[in-house]
Amino acid sequence: MDLQSNTPVLLLQETEGEGRTLPIAYALQGVTMPRPLTHDLMKDMLAALDISVERVIITELRASTYFAEMHLVRGQERTVVSSRPSDAVAVAVRTESPLFVSDELMESEGIILTLETEDEEEDTPEELVGQFRQFLDSVRPEDFEG
Repeated sequence: MDLQSNTPVLLLQETEGEGRTLPIAYALQGVTMPRPLTHDLMKDMLAALDISVERVIITELRASTYFAEMHLVRGQERTVVSSRPSDAVAVAVRTESPLFVSDELMESEGIILTLETEDEEEDTPEELVGQFRQFLDSVRPEDFEG
């Protein structure tokens, strides 16, 4: 959460490679609602139709807008559906599906988050969380505009 503008930010980080991070202004809340939200409904509909989410890919940035694809599978049939990243990520999280960023997008928009350490030893998880919070406190939505 960007504390200055109160804007949620989603940070997608490479698990391999250089460890680049793609920041996306995003509204992802961990609030449980008494009735299913749209993304919960989508998950239930996909399950009822025996469709699984194979993967979600954040594909590109055009005119300051991110685009995503949901790769769906039903039996032998595969379908790719265009989506807003916020919706695609919400469905991926709910269906426990893998989430990717295209190589081209990560190459052009990804940033390296450098965490300075006093020594060469690895930081503890608590130290990493503290350093990450410092980054979030200093980041602004304007920093992510393409």
